[in-house]
Amino acid sequence: MAQVYPFRALRYNPSLVRLEDVVTQPYDKITPAMQQAYYQRSPYNLVRIILGLPELFDSAADGDVYTRAARDFTAWRRAGILTQESEPCVFAYSQRFTVPGTNAPIHERRGFIALGELYDYSQKVVFRHEQTLSKPKSDRLNLLRATRAHFGQIFMLYSDPGLSAERLLFNSTAAPDIEVTDEYEVLHRVWRVSDPNTIKLLTTALRDKKLIIADGHHRYETALNYARERAPEGTSAHPKRNSYLLPQPPNPEAAVMMTFINMDAEGLVILPTHRVVHGLKGFVPSDFIEHAGKYFELEPLSAEDPAVLTARLASEQGRTAFVAVTAQGRHLLRTKPGAAAEALGEVSERQRQLDVVQLHALVLERLLGITPEAIREQTHVRYLRDAGEAVEQVAKGDANAAFLMNPVSLDQLREVAFAGAVLPQKSTDFFPKLLSGLAIYALD
Repeated sequence: MAQVYPFRALRYNPSLVRLEDVVTQPYDKITPAMQQAYYQRSPYNLVRIILGLPELFDSAADGDVYTRAARDFTAWRRAGILTQESEPCVFAYSQRFTVPGTNAPIHERRGFIALGELYDYSQKVVFRHEQTLSKPKSDRLNLLRATRAHFGQIFMLYSDPGLSAERLLFNSTAAPDIEVTDEYEVLHRVWRVSDPNTIKLLTTALRDKKLIIADGHHRYETALNYARERAPEGTSAHPKRNSYLLPQPPNPEAAVMMTFINMDAEGLVILPTHRVVHGLKGFVPSDFIEHAGKYFELEPLSAEDPAVLTARLASEQGRTAFVAVTAQGRHLLRTKPGAAAEALGEVSERQRQLDVVQLHALVLERLLGITPEAIREQTHVRYLRDAGEAVEQVAKGDANAAFLMNPVSLDQLREVAFAGAVLPQKSTDFFPKLLSGLAIYALD
């Protein structure tokens, strides 16, 4: 069962900083240009802790990005830049946005920020849907060891058709405690909830739920590894109680900060992540198209506008298809009947039906010869949200090919995750992202 806890969050002091100047996108979504911009906004911008810039003489002896992060975190707390809540809370969290590249009406995604207990995947309470890499986990573990704090939330999905949490948390007309618009024009609003009865009802409502990690696989596994490192001998398996008669984790490391989003509520949007292949020596577009005919029906497309190409691809939703863009032109690829089953016999039938699985296994690995290791390390593959940028890289000669994708559906993700399977890296792009810096969970 999922165990959810309130916590005494650290939050930025609005009398000393403007929230717009200090919050950031999640660390793995921060480009070098964004990193520089965040640095310039404020000496207290969270990027200085979660993704600090290296300095010329960094060393184990003289310090590095992790020791500087710990130093700054301590200094900001002492100076009152970050202040701690006086009582355990959860936070109602709303995001209002429009879907990039569309004229669709404004969406609103609602959830709440709280602590969630850490579970090994084998316990079948928390489920993943993507593979992880060792390098990001090592980086996050070094930061966690140095600072002993979680600065961003793991994005968790749960199912509740009755909308219990939403009815509890969003029935007030009170003004939000936090209101900030990010660089993607997403309006983030946060309400502090400290009423013990509301918190008890909320945690009870989540107790029988299973959770799927939407975003934050590396940070979740990092927190789990750290909890194993620090688990005291003889720790009780039961939550403790604090002076507010609310449950708390058996020990601080046993939980991590999460945002819980209901899969059955409105506002969940998954965007496609397009693949760009680059740096392949001897790549000949005509040969690729010819060899692709072994697995796919190929339809030449005359359109050049990326918006038209993605619209054409969207009309194929419900069957496996993607668009290949090379110097020779654009082609719609549809899997031939039985081709995937014959070529991917070792893959479950559920996964064989997914565009992203077929693209990776049949196109990237078999036809182009890119190894799974190279794909995971992004040696020859880039991942882009913008179809126009992907097509442009091919046109400029900066890439061998681009593959435009339809998004994985929520039903597909749910089926794969609950079956204990995983998708290739970067298979989902939930929009918008959760801001880092709205709340901080300090273990000390």
